Amino acid sequence: MLKAILTLTCIFVAPVFAGAEPIPIGQFSAGSLSGWEEKEFEGKTQYVLVNDDVLGKTVLKAESHQGASGLFLEIKIDLNKTPYLNWSWKTSAHFSNINENEKSGDDFVARIYVVVDGGYFFWKTIALNYVWSSSHNAGEKWDNPFTSNATMYAVESGVKNLGKWQQYKRNVKEDLKNIVGKDTQYIDAIAIMTDTDNSGQSATTYFGDIFFTSE
Repeated sequence: MLKAILTLTCIFVAPVFAGAEPIPIGQFSAGSLSGWEEKEFEGKTQYVLVNDDVLGKTVLKAESHQGASGLFLEIKIDLNKTPYLNWSWKTSAHFSNINENEKSGDDFVARIYVVVDGGYFFWKTIALNYVWSSSHNAGEKWDNPFTSNATMYAVESGVKNLGKWQQYKRNVKEDLKNIVGKDTQYIDAIAIMTDTDNSGQSATTYFGDIFFTSE
């Protein structure tokens, strides 16, 4: 079961955004899931828009009980213009006794990842996963146990920030180069997921708006 890359055989036909203005990806606060499609792997994660009392706005709630499905958006981003991926999330869960380097532990309470499409050469499709890790320290990277085409990178780990909104800004162009070893101008899709199928555990995570910026 391949969760690291939503599909290797898909050929993306996505709108191209190359300007320096902020590019909205997930406009959850506007109550919109426009453009997002669901890909089910094993069981299903429930994704619904809800109001968050702390933020006072609408966010995306992901609830998973021994299941795995993700939301993905096909969109071509020019990383020379807007390399910074901005997002926020909050979770109350932390998986216990799992090894994320093994297939049985390839579950994450929160992940957001970018995909570089290989086109007809689907085996060249790669994905960089930013995750909230339960067994790695923040700043660590490792290969996905299901495929060498996906690299995992922990932007958050452990229990310290459970129940708190966390905000992130990552230079995707630099991360693809330094973490994955891929020097590329474009990405072709974004995906988000909360998955619990391999470990058989449960998680509830909230995602705030997602967007790209030039700085």
